[in-house]
Amino acid sequence: MRVCAVHKNQIGRLIGAVFGLVFVLANAGAFPTAVAVPLRVLAILVFLKLFTGMRRKGAAPTEPDGTSDQTFGRGYRLAVAAEVLVGAGGLFVLARVLHVPEAAVGWIALVVGLHFFGLAVAWRMPAVHVLAAALTVCGAAGLALAGADAPHAAVAAVSGIAPGVLLLSAVAWTVRSQERPVTAAGPS
Repeated sequence: MRVCAVHKNQIGRLIGAVFGLVFVLANAGAFPTAVAVPLRVLAILVFLKLFTGMRRKGAAPTEPDGTSDQTFGRGYRLAVAAEVLVGAGGLFVLARVLHVPEAAVGWIALVVGLHFFGLAVAWRMPAVHVLAAALTVCGAAGLALAGADAPHAAVAAVSGIAPGVLLLSAVAWTVRSQERPVTAAGPS
């Protein structure tokens, strides 16, 4: 049973790292090549380091009693379903009704941040609320910038690059905080 929890924690970290990488890769194009290329290369290198660290260290339990509450059960599925529906609906409204497609990255960051509040509850991991709040603020700020006709690079930095860095950093923190390798015998 413990192996299942470890596997699920690994998958959760991998999903976070992939989305962090995607945020940076997708939004770096708003900058001149001299900035975009190093941002993309750095994001890829960080992702590869995290991936290697996740594989090498395994996943430590997240609860003091040695158990892990991070699952992909009903709460997770509801949070992701709401994210997809609200995200797609908002993107449609921004592009087709309000005619502000440049606000899309802000909307995506906002919705991703809000979905993390649901995940924090579903996983009973209060620390995830911090990441949720930070991503939500990035999204709201990006929407405000887009609404004020700020340059695309400003919106991309606040709602694309910053959330990517936050996600990669959160995963890095969890990988670094693993104190012991997982053993078949369980906690000692």
